[in-house]
Parts: sequence; structure tokens; C-alpha cells
Amino acid sequence: MPSPARLFSSSSRVLVIGVLAALFLAPLVVMLAGSLRPPGLPPPRGVELLPQGAGLAAYVATFELVPFARALFNSALLAALMVPLSVLTASWAGLALAQSSGWRWTTLAGTVLLLEMVPVTAVWLTRFAVFKVLGLTGTAVPLVAPALMGGSPLFVLLYAVAFRRLPPELFEAARLEGAGPLRLWRSIALPLVQPTTAAVALLAFILSWSNFIDPLLYLSGEDALTAPLALHALELLGSTQWPVLLAGAVVVTLPAVLAFLGAQRMFLGEERGSGWLGR
Repeated sequence: MPSPARLFSSSSRVLVIGVLAALFLAPLVVMLAGSLRPPGLPPPRGVELLPQGAGLAAYVATFELVPFARALFNSALLAALMVPLSVLTASWAGLALAQSSGWRWTTLAGTVLLLEMVPVTAVWLTRFAVFKVLGLTGTAVPLVAPALMGGSPLFVLLYAVAFRRLPPELFEAARLEGAGPLRLWRSIALPLVQPTTAAVALLAFILSWSNFIDPLLYLSGEDALTAPLALHALELLGSTQWPVLLAGAVVVTLPAVLAFLGAQRMFLGEERGSGWLGR
């Protein structure tokens, strides 16, 4: 029989998790409830969990007032390019960083950490000038380009820390067997850090899906709208279209929620690999 102290600790943990879950779910519940209000009504004075005349008319209006379907397709296409590229380049850089030691590890890891601390707003003007000189403004290349460099310094650090936790003997044995860097990455390193890969892929998806500034800077025209830009267009319709804006917000939020739920199995799974050494 569990001791009273252990039961109290378990109950406290469940209570804390429940409170945190409620705090994160409350905005989603309010957003969903507001999206069920009939279009043309101003925002309610209080919280209406079940609005009068609730229906899906606001969702229909969302796709009629702006090219929302096209915007969702554009955002999904960008995410489909950025997520695998970010995982690929970040894992390569992270493995190279993890294989360093001594002053090289300290210098490189410190540099990556400093890059992560640089505000994004500090490089907007410089990046725009570079892409304009290259003639790439008006295309999706500036939006995908960060994925070619790991997506974010944070992703490289996550992989570097995960790879350094692996036993060095695995890599030494593989090198003695004649494995090169690509085989080390593909057959040993990457299969053993699946939770990290899930985290990086999820963060890369959120980074791409919620990107508002870059499409605003580099793209133009209705055909190039992304989901955040379409949501901004709904916001400009005025307060009487508040239910339509919330309906658009629900549609944009849903893929991120589904991606998070889909990654839970990898987050909670054991770090195991099926590398060639285990055969």
C-alpha cells in the first residue's frame, strides 16, 4: 500500500498538471465558443460557452470572405518543405558539434548559443537587403532558406546535447568497422534520439506555420497568402466579424494542436534505435 506521503505527492502532481492544462485550454475553449456565434455580431461582453444561435456559419464565411483555402495550402506546402529540411540540416550540424571536444566544443556551442540570443528583428533588414540583391524577393525562397541552416540555432543545440548523451563507444566501434559520417548519422545517431527529432520537427512546423513577418515582407498577391496573413485579413473586417475571425483562428490553430498530439508518442517513447550495429 502506498505511503501517505507518496499519495500526497502524486495527488499534488495531478492537481498541478490539471491546473496548468486548464490554463492552456481556456483560451482554446473561448476561441471555439466565440467561433460558433452567428456572423455580424460584435464580441460578447462576457464569456459565452454556448452562444445563442450557435452554428458553423462563421466557418463558411471564413472561406468566402478571403481565399483561406489557398492560404492554408500555401502554409502547408511551406511547412512540408521546411520541417524535413530543418531536421536534416539541424541533425547534421548537431552531430558535428557533438563530436567536437575541448575548446572546440566550448567555442562552437557558445557561438550557437549566442546566435540563438540574437533577436529576429535585428536581422530583418539585412536579410531583406540580401535577398533583394539576389532577386529572390517575391518568391518563397527567403521563407525556406532558414531551413537550409538548421531552421534555428536552438534546433542545432537540441541535437548536439542529445547526441552528446549517447555513449562514445558506439561511435568508436562504428568507425572501427569503417562507418563514415553519413552512416554514423543515419544508422546510429539519429535512430537513438527520436524524441529530440519529434521535438525539433514540431518546433519547425510551428515556426513555419505561424510565420507572419516573412510572408508579409517577401510575398505579395492573394495567391501567395499564407494562413497568418489570411487571418490578419479577417481581422481587418471589423469587430462585427469577430466570430469569423475566431473561426479562422480555430482553423489555423487546429493543425498545430494535431501535430502536438501526434508527436506525443515519440516524446514519451523510449530512446531506442535499430542501427546497423544492433543487427
